[in-house]
Amino acid sequence: EVSTEDPETAFCTLANREDLNPEESSIYHCLYQFTRNEKLTESNKLLCDVCTQRHYGPKNNIKSENKYVYTNAKKQMLISLAPPVLTLHLKRFQQAGFNLRKVNRHVKFPEVIDLAPFCTAKCKNVAEGDTKVLYSLYGVVEHSGTMRSGHYTAYAKMRSINNHLSDLVLRGQFPQALESEPGKGQWFHISDTYVQAVPASKVLSAQAYLLFYERLL
Repeated sequence: EVSTEDPETAFCTLANREDLNPEESSIYHCLYQFTRNEKLTESNKLLCDVCTQRHYGPKNNIKSENKYVYTNAKKQMLISLAPPVLTLHLKRFQQAGFNLRKVNRHVKFPEVIDLAPFCTAKCKNVAEGDTKVLYSLYGVVEHSGTMRSGHYTAYAKMRSINNHLSDLVLRGQFPQALESEPGKGQWFHISDTYVQAVPASKVLSAQAYLLFYERLL
């Protein structure tokens, strides 16, 4: 779907992303790179219907496929609707010649993350004036091994049921207040039938493959 936005606000975010200065090999750096502003030039120019009609007239008058006008443009992917549950999937492989190689680098991730620098200024389910969109970590999936074989384990946080989150998921209601103690709860490491309580520091040192966050209410 193509929509016309005010060019003054089309690339604006809820919080100033330029103040981030994200650390390399961190989830913030990954999100910053994924949502960076890209320039589309030369062979990547954007086909502009408005420019084409201005130059050649209405589409009905365009008989040749070559009669299209392409223009330089800017592209940026931002979050327009903050989800109740945020799942981040890290790319854990890279091309090495004709082969794929697993990336074992540790990517830092926090227990509480703010998505505001990556949300459009007109994010649909964020109250006007809010400059924070906070999420709390509740699950991590880790893979050990190589691209050909390995083993998946998980870290999960056990805590009291968050009924407000259920309302948000089922009815799309807007959160009215932040959870008072987002860090409260016990982490467990799960590997097949083996379950062991672990400290948060152990979780945060994992080589995350999947990260699961819930929106704070």
